[in-house]
Amino acid sequence: MKGDGLREELVAAGFGGQGIMLLGKLIASAGMLEGRHITYIPSYGAEVRGGTAHCNVIVSDEEIASPVVGHPATAIVMNHPSLVKFEPRITPGGLLVVNTTLMLEPPKRSDVEIALVPATEIADKLGAIQAANMVMLGAYLARKPVVASKTIVEVLRRILPKRRHHLIGVNEAALKAGAECAQPNSVLAGGPPPVRPKGSHP
Repeated sequence: MKGDGLREELVAAGFGGQGIMLLGKLIASAGMLEGRHITYIPSYGAEVRGGTAHCNVIVSDEEIASPVVGHPATAIVMNHPSLVKFEPRITPGGLLVVNTTLMLEPPKRSDVEIALVPATEIADKLGAIQAANMVMLGAYLARKPVVASKTIVEVLRRILPKRRHHLIGVNEAALKAGAECAQPNSVLAGGPPPVRPKGSHP
């Protein structure tokens, strides 16, 4: 196992169908490929597609005593209900990655690092709106390089059936777009968050 003292506890959350579980599995699988200890726990709402969904992931150099993540160091949230639910749980000094396309109000915390990413909009411009989860993953890894992006791509090559390998290119593009968006000097990362009008629905 690697020995640089890494321990990352994160939650990824959104609607069912947004690729939340895949995002978590990719981080966990990449961590395992890179020689880390990992845990991955999915949690679904009443409906798999359209209902709430989140997963907990721990990536660590040391053995993991408990897979429970009560107060994550990172929250990756794909929609506004997930922002409301998980923003308060992040440990002070942690990281919040927000899909601003589906955000109704800006984050309230001032004691955490925040990456504002219009992930659904970016994915739509890439011609693959379903790759919004990969945009968010790229943004997260730009702020916290827990695993290498190239390892994420290698995991995709391993888990996707060959008939779907043509999708790897757009997923790589989504990872890169998310990373560029989340750089500290990015206008999107540093400027005021775009907020949907009250009364509108994601």
